[in-house]
Amino acid sequence: MFQKYDVIVAGAGHAGCEAAAAAANLGSKVLLITMNMQTIAQMSCNPAMGGIGKGQIVREIDALGGYSGIVTDKSTIQFRILNRSKGPAMWSPRAQNDRMLFSATWREMLENTPNIDFYQDMVKELIIKNNTVCGVVTGLGHEIFATTVVITSGTFLNGIIHIGEKQLGGGRIAEKAATGITEQLVNIGFESNRLKTGTPPRVDGRSLDYSKMEIQKGDDEISGFSFLDTEKIKPAQQRCCHVTYTNSQVHEILKTGFSRSPMYQGRIEGVGPRYCPSIEDKINRFADKDRHQLFVEPEGWNTVEIYVNGFSTSLPEDVQIKALRTVPGFENCKIFRPGYAIEYDYFPPTQLKHTLETKIIYNLFFAGQINGTTGYEEAACQGIIAGINAHQKARNLEPFILKRNEAYIGVLIDDLISKGTDEPYRMFTSRAEFRTLLRQDNADLRLTELSYNIGLASQERMDKVLYKQQKIAAIKSLLNTVFIEPSAINTYFETIGSAPITEKQKASKIILRPGVSLQDLLPYSNVLFKDFATENKEILEQAETQVKYERYIEKEKELVEKMNQMEELIIPDSFDYDKAAAISNEALQKFKKIKPRTIGQASRISGVSPSDVQILMVYMGR
Repeated sequence: MFQKYDVIVAGAGHAGCEAAAAAANLGSKVLLITMNMQTIAQMSCNPAMGGIGKGQIVREIDALGGYSGIVTDKSTIQFRILNRSKGPAMWSPRAQNDRMLFSATWREMLENTPNIDFYQDMVKELIIKNNTVCGVVTGLGHEIFATTVVITSGTFLNGIIHIGEKQLGGGRIAEKAATGITEQLVNIGFESNRLKTGTPPRVDGRSLDYSKMEIQKGDDEISGFSFLDTEKIKPAQQRCCHVTYTNSQVHEILKTGFSRSPMYQGRIEGVGPRYCPSIEDKINRFADKDRHQLFVEPEGWNTVEIYVNGFSTSLPEDVQIKALRTVPGFENCKIFRPGYAIEYDYFPPTQLKHTLETKIIYNLFFAGQINGTTGYEEAACQGIIAGINAHQKARNLEPFILKRNEAYIGVLIDDLISKGTDEPYRMFTSRAEFRTLLRQDNADLRLTELSYNIGLASQERMDKVLYKQQKIAAIKSLLNTVFIEPSAINTYFETIGSAPITEKQKASKIILRPGVSLQDLLPYSNVLFKDFATENKEILEQAETQVKYERYIEKEKELVEKMNQMEELIIPDSFDYDKAAAISNEALQKFKKIKPRTIGQASRISGVSPSDVQILMVYMGR
């Protein structure tokens, strides 16, 4: 019934979809298995993509040739750049999306991708021979063979849903859990554990009083996520979001449900996300705060369903409703479905290589929440890396690994496999050492050529990067040769409160002034205006950023060079750590468990001191 595939992807969430698309576009024959064809790329929680740290990841996925950026742009109902008041390294794009359109667009793109077959079933077992995965066994009993397998199970592995004192088996509300794989892998020798996440109630927007809330509009300009020329909505078309707040009365009502809360009564064993706590966790941990912000977010263009961002909860339904109806604007709200918590299995990611292949079983890859992450973006970026490497392994090609200085994706994967995680991992800009290099605006300049060289990023993407590089170089060169006279620019300086100049200065020096942009400068130089007045705004901003932050960029590049020296010191697989007797016991245990690939990775393992690394280098003959 089934042919043998190069790659089987089990699970069609954000990680699975990116994995399948990447492997197929590289030329592998792919089978994407999902328990429900109607929920491909489902936005299980917030109908939004991007945000601080996460927006950078989506742009990186797009630069590599993934689909998340394109799908997001096609389904956006509101777009904002967060952190605009800070430097460009902190700017983070975020889109509010039409939930149903997002999923439908993903499915359409996958169905139009050659080399992908689909099958609706549950994967209950892996076929393993000689420590190598050879295929899967489905719930209907089919044995399907493949050279490599990617598991992207999301929250479905032995998932349990909690609503107050009610417990339901499931990976998502109204969808059954996946069973069998955890038990099989644990018997083989894998370590597994439990995590928890949650989601807020969805309400009927017709029952809300928006006049009691603050309005939150989208940006006046929409840059979007994809570096391709995807069609984007016009600023005036955007849907508005709103902001309201809890109050002390809401908090008191919520506390009445603690005695029936699965979290406080010990029925939930898994650890929840630190940076996206439930509303009951917020009022418990931050007892000094008398209110918490709630974002009232539409679920799409043609629905009245509203997502109450900030009100994740697993409290009993009656408490949820009573508390919500005490929030300003929600006095008469009607609930479509209650909030709930979900517990699920994950496998500590120290059991993986940088390619996301498992160390115990060859040709088996994990991506997404199975590795302990939270968020669509974190899952999707693991998916594209796992999909690429599953293809590379199936064809006996070199692995594709992104370093910490090359991408937020590289930071995320290195964090996971070097440090592990015992709580849902979320990306932030603060996790990256080289934030000035890893900006959202230069993801294509950093990554597209790497992807193009392995055959994933298209010629169109590469041509756009080459054009962009040429234009940026030309702009920077001209800024260093064009002088601007005091008589031309001083009037402008007065309007922005900047000191006047007394002699002509290079345009590149003037741009270094706070509050002065290249776009602002164009009218005050005939040469600049003539050459760049009609230039793409994104290219102008990129050139300006490189000029403004040149010193910081060069400083980070120097630090990268030092770090790369450590990354080039490979630790042989056969290295006997027991020989290095002077290493601390904690470091010794961590080294033997994680088996770091390089001295650089060894230095980033939690609990390893600089002296441990120096001793390790001595024993390696360095």
